[in-house]
Amino acid sequence: MESGRPLDSVIAAADRALRSVFAPARARRPVPGSAGNAPELADAERRTAAAMMRVNHTGELAAQALYHGQALLARSEQTRELLMDAARGESDHLAWCETRLQELAARPSLLNPLWYAGSFAIGALAAALGDATSLGFVAETERQVEGHLDDHLGRLPASDTRSRAILETMRAEEIAHGASATSAGGVNLPAPVKALMRRTARVMTGTAYWI
Repeated sequence: MESGRPLDSVIAAADRALRSVFAPARARRPVPGSAGNAPELADAERRTAAAMMRVNHTGELAAQALYHGQALLARSEQTRELLMDAARGESDHLAWCETRLQELAARPSLLNPLWYAGSFAIGALAAALGDATSLGFVAETERQVEGHLDDHLGRLPASDTRSRAILETMRAEEIAHGASATSAGGVNLPAPVKALMRRTARVMTGTAYWI
């Protein structure tokens, strides 16, 4: 938490939470791929793509929450800046997924406020253990997200080039976030912690696919 200004930090965190969960997501960069040239999807393909993009939208919201929770309790300004820079990238990803959901005539997960609150708490807990652990948590999170995106890229309808372009761009940037966290001093987390992270992510993604 910023030295000498704890209340300001808490207020800023609350403002970020409300904007992330309830305000329309806004991107600083254009959505990857071309909506105009994307082929029309069959109804079954559209439903499959929409469910996957809802999962990815929830994942990006959770990633923002993790980074916001970690930044709130970061020990150093350098770590805080790295986390907030990554969160800004995730904000673009969130907006891209939200745009694609609208194009697919689908909605985000109804449980997004719950996912944000839970992820924020996990991020704050990781940060409370120190910057090295917090950065290691970022690196492991992004490694698992990379695997998740690989799975979705393999399962997307072949004709959904728009969603594919979004996920491929996200994948490259998630890898970069993880590498930055490791370079900044992130430690390798214990195997039981990694396994718990995977199980938690499966609950969230499995639920968001339908709700």
